[in-house]
Amino acid sequence: MADLEKALQTQIANIQKRSGKTLDQLYDLIRRSGRSKHGEIRDMLKAELGLGHGDANTLVHTFFKTQEKEGLSSPDEVLAAIYHGPRAALRPIHDALMAAIAGFGEFEIAPKKGYVSLRRKKQFAMIGPASQTRVEVGLNMKGVPATPRLKELPPGGMCPYKVSLTDVREVDAEVMAWIRGAYESAG
Repeated sequence: MADLEKALQTQIANIQKRSGKTLDQLYDLIRRSGRSKHGEIRDMLKAELGLGHGDANTLVHTFFKTQEKEGLSSPDEVLAAIYHGPRAALRPIHDALMAAIAGFGEFEIAPKKGYVSLRRKKQFAMIGPASQTRVEVGLNMKGVPATPRLKELPPGGMCPYKVSLTDVREVDAEVMAWIRGAYESAG
């Protein structure tokens, strides 16, 4: 058993060396990718970092094992709990948002009970279902004029603005520009 653990640690050390990233940075890359299924994450690691199949597969296994030790569910389990039952139809909106946001750069995804919080030095967005028919994106930013789509909220809340989305086609350039502005101001 000790030989297997030693071999695993050697493989993880080699993955870090070849990728030029620490294990925490690799795990953060996985979280930020917005991907939640083992195969999707493995394929992303192969494409983005040039890892071999075995190394990418091992990294995904250790990532999920670490989350279990910390009492966290896999990203897919967290999102499945948020987008269950009648809200399951909203998951493609969430996935489209996360895929677009992943291109901005580094940030942390902090799953909560009914939404996910996106953070840099501070929270810049919250994404979650507000009802069975719409996803709300809460945005932390200042000095942006409200529009029919971008609603300004009363002072004192967690986010001063929100955007409601009912269809994946609404994840457009306008919405992504607001999210990018919040992302950049949180950094």
